Amino acid sequence: MGSWYVIQVETGAERRFCSLIELLSPPRAVEECFSPRYATQIKKAGEWIDVQKPLLPGYVIVVSDRLDLVIRTLREIPEFTRLLKMGESFVPLAAEERARIEALSNNHNRCIDMSMGVIEHGRVVVQSGPLCGREAMIVSVNRHKNVAFVEFEICGRMVKTKVGLGIVNR
Repeated sequence: MGSWYVIQVETGAERRFCSLIELLSPPRAVEECFSPRYATQIKKAGEWIDVQKPLLPGYVIVVSDRLDLVIRTLREIPEFTRLLKMGESFVPLAAEERARIEALSNNHNRCIDMSMGVIEHGRVVVQSGPLCGREAMIVSVNRHKNVAFVEFEICGRMVKTKVGLGIVNR
């Protein structure tokens, strides 16, 4: 399994950039390109519908052992792309950062399933889903939008993002 590199792309076009990177890369240069997602529910016309949204809007992850070929591929894309660095060098995600994303998501589709919980005595208690036992990651909850705001480290930076969390009752 190759190293995971984070690439900044145009927000909202993550899937398109993954397809473009895979298409323009030389054979076997890219093992996988994906935009991690999270599952949640939104209310549309009075009905709750399941949707998937980007976990890291404006970023994709490329899995590769050939960073030189990934850099060459990114130069061929006329639109904005930037490989994230730490200091002056391009570095893959640290093992613990990668493990956190893998632990939360379904590896077959790189999507973090929706968690379900309750609020007891002003605290969120997650009863099922990937956030179960990981309540410490939760910074805040928006019950009306079925999301929890979580913080974790990526490329040496603390990132605040959303994941699906349904609160069944208070």
